[in-house]
Amino acid sequence: MSRIVRSYLSYTRGESPASPWNLLYPTQFVTRAWMRLRIFLFERGIFTTVEPKLPVVSIGNNSFGGTNKTPMCEYIVRMFHEAGINAGLVSRGYKTKHPEPIWIGQDEDSFRRDIAGDEPLMLAKRLPGVSIVVAKNRVKGVELLSDLGAEIAVTDDTFQHRRMARDVDVVLVDGTCPFGNGRVIPAGLMREPKTAFGRADMVVITKANQITEESVRNTRTELEKYVSPEKIFVAEINYDSWLVYENGSEPVTKPIIEKPKGSYVVFSAIGNPEGFYRYVAGRGITVAAERTYQDHHEFTAEDVDKLNDLAERLGASGFICTEKDTMNLPKDAKLKLPVYVLRISVVMPEKERFREMLCEKLRPHLMVASNGYGEDAIGVILAKKMRERFKSAAISAFAFVGSGKHYEKEGIEVVSPSVEMPSGGIVKYNVGELVNDFRHGLGTSIKRQIATMRKIGRDYRTPVCVGDVYLFSNVLWGQGVSPVLLATAKSVHLSGHYRVERFLLRKRSRRVWTRDAETAQELTADGVSAEFCGNPVMDLINDSDKGVEWKDDKSARVVLLPGSRPRAYNDISLVIEAARELSKRVQCQFVMVPAPTTNWTKMAGSLEDWTLSADGTELSCKETSIHIHTHGQVTAAATGADLLIGLGGTANQLCAGLGLPVVSIMETGKLRQKKLLQEAEVLVDANPVALADAAQKILEDPELWKSMSEAGIRHLGGQGALDSVVQYCASELGWDNRCSVYEKFRNYIDASSETGRGE
Repeated sequence: MSRIVRSYLSYTRGESPASPWNLLYPTQFVTRAWMRLRIFLFERGIFTTVEPKLPVVSIGNNSFGGTNKTPMCEYIVRMFHEAGINAGLVSRGYKTKHPEPIWIGQDEDSFRRDIAGDEPLMLAKRLPGVSIVVAKNRVKGVELLSDLGAEIAVTDDTFQHRRMARDVDVVLVDGTCPFGNGRVIPAGLMREPKTAFGRADMVVITKANQITEESVRNTRTELEKYVSPEKIFVAEINYDSWLVYENGSEPVTKPIIEKPKGSYVVFSAIGNPEGFYRYVAGRGITVAAERTYQDHHEFTAEDVDKLNDLAERLGASGFICTEKDTMNLPKDAKLKLPVYVLRISVVMPEKERFREMLCEKLRPHLMVASNGYGEDAIGVILAKKMRERFKSAAISAFAFVGSGKHYEKEGIEVVSPSVEMPSGGIVKYNVGELVNDFRHGLGTSIKRQIATMRKIGRDYRTPVCVGDVYLFSNVLWGQGVSPVLLATAKSVHLSGHYRVERFLLRKRSRRVWTRDAETAQELTADGVSAEFCGNPVMDLINDSDKGVEWKDDKSARVVLLPGSRPRAYNDISLVIEAARELSKRVQCQFVMVPAPTTNWTKMAGSLEDWTLSADGTELSCKETSIHIHTHGQVTAAATGADLLIGLGGTANQLCAGLGLPVVSIMETGKLRQKKLLQEAEVLVDANPVALADAAQKILEDPELWKSMSEAGIRHLGGQGALDSVVQYCASELGWDNRCSVYEKFRNYIDASSETGRGE
């Protein structure tokens, strides 16, 4: 190692505060600015972040130099194998020349140091039977590991590798030189400012047995400024044994207590060799000379000759080096004297607590995000299907509209802040209502939602969005990982997707499910990964729902829907007055289905001239009686009905898909809906007489009724979208495997705890 390099390393480690290298001090701010920008771009989805198919435990650091990443990787891989989990390892491979991912053992070239790198080759020797992949592109490396049959990936040096999402970030801190001079490269050892430790799931202070307890406390105190105390662990270096190479024969293993006799030339090419040198000297071994090379240094024949000459000149008995150094020695030049290789491993004093936290971080956390009352209803069914398929996962909901009452009713945790607006949502069709929403704090609410998504988003796997590209972009901006989208709003039968929407879906969506085949064809032609597997609206049909008991077969059966937005408290008068007007002309029986997100008692209390029964199930006014269906789905009422007078959105579509002719009012949102339902729906002016006129016409014209019924079934399509989403997540995103890995590791820990208590 040259004097200049030695001088620079001494400065970055904080050993030479008066060094001329202090001139580099301002340069760190360029690095800081770039790292902040880079992380911002990944966390906002501007740069691509992809969830690999396997769960990933990342082993990384925030400084240059030896933090014992390689022994820690080995430790965690062995832990998983003890639990019966097929763990593999992915490494960058220092200066590897191979452009594509390879696995060590696939061919002769894979054992070459210039192809695989020194540390992967060393791990391959120490972990026989474990799949070890070398890849510049870590995402592709994990894909290869999956193809090789691995269930989980341990990745080396990936704390700064933002393109690959990970399940657990384990960050190592070298206890002997935790932060160097505290500055960021090139003015120091730090890759990022210390604030970066806040991204870590677990932080491990390594080499704790090579420093004083006070030094460990000081390092822990500094880390606690950025990391909660329970996330901090310590690890110790354990010196296992000696591997002795002599006369070109296979190495012989000797116990660590057997001290090499004589004097030795000690050399190393590792990140931070001081601890290695201290251990050798502390064992009472006579050190004839020390030679330090740059980390990962590939020894040449000339280097070997110089070491041989040095040993001969000093009368040394042999050489001592690290296991990693043996990977970098040339095959065509030999050290003439015996070589003692020090083998090390990691010991975790708090092994049980470390395993417990690692296990909890590996538990899959899955999120369904939706932005509308109808979307929430679909999201609930999807979340329930996910809960049934991924039993060990934690399922949460993020409702961008309202408070998520649909989800809470089904026992699904809602992690989003409540957003209750006068319009009931983010209005796209009525400028007046949109302005009113902003007056009531819509802008502030959106900021709160995005801030919450940023805070919790890193804990979740690929988000599943139910709604439109507005929702998709907000989730992407808040979390950064490319989501999947169940596109319930857009269709070629409306305005289709705008160019910017297609661009966003093409570049950042993992998969899009559309509401009709034509929309899937449009998106696919534009390069979007899209498919049609059924209309998600129709998946709201629940065969277990008990149908409504209609009074008789002679009267027309009419379903009434006042809608789900807050305006339903006013619109209910329009609907029931239309029913009263219709009952004067046609013998009818009525069932009203209030949305579960509305307060039916409050709604009924606002009505004049109408009386609500004591049990809340019957609304009457003179000759007209309306049965109130408050404890079931709209499909229960729609099944067997003849007509819908409805002001709903998704609920109107669902009824049309069941073959029910729809009568609604003329407004911007309903005009868009008309493009979807086409001849299955009739729109009239917003007054009771017009609604009654349209309903009467349909009920008294069998041919008209039949054509509208068939049109609804034809345009809405069948079921199957939600099952397709769950299956994609299970297989393509690897969520089945993630749950399996978590369950195996959980059982392993529980069994180990039982054994420990038994002893």
